[in-house]
Amino acid sequence: MLFAIAVAAQTNTRRFHPLLYWTVIVATTTSDHAGRLRRPLAGDRICRRLSLLAALLVASLAIWHRTLGTVSISSIHSKPAEAFYWITILFSQTLGTALGDWMADSTGLGYAAGALVFATGLAAVAAAYWSTNVSRTVLFWITFVLTRPLGATVGDFLDKPLDHGGLALSRYSASAHWQQRWSC
Repeated sequence: MLFAIAVAAQTNTRRFHPLLYWTVIVATTTSDHAGRLRRPLAGDRICRRLSLLAALLVASLAIWHRTLGTVSISSIHSKPAEAFYWITILFSQTLGTALGDWMADSTGLGYAAGALVFATGLAAVAAAYWSTNVSRTVLFWITFVLTRPLGATVGDFLDKPLDHGGLALSRYSASAHWQQRWSC
């Protein structure tokens, strides 16, 4: 409900409002976490969820492209384009979270190795950006999906208990440590 209200408010504005934009982004993550709280997913259930989310993401991009001729974020100048954008963001955020959970929990890699896998994926996308003619729009959407599980696995690595493969920092300490380490 929060996501629908926030998207409606965002698509009805005439100019960019950072607070409103980030409210919608947070609403996409909140709706994902609310779905995960009901029941944890493992085994075949996570594979089905990953497959469904990947199919929904591809379908949203395909329908968006078929309807408007592009899925580039630089072409979002209408309510229909923005609606497609937010639907795609919702599916990509949820897919990214599910990928992070799957990589860390179901593959046995754990949080640190899972984060390394996603960081390597992002490095490969960067290499493709600089050394190939692959569509920048395709690379953007791949990057967008990969940043979510990277952030989640790094965050989990910092704050999960030692016996679960984490560093057992409090969420606040982990956030402060990460911010200090990467700020200029």
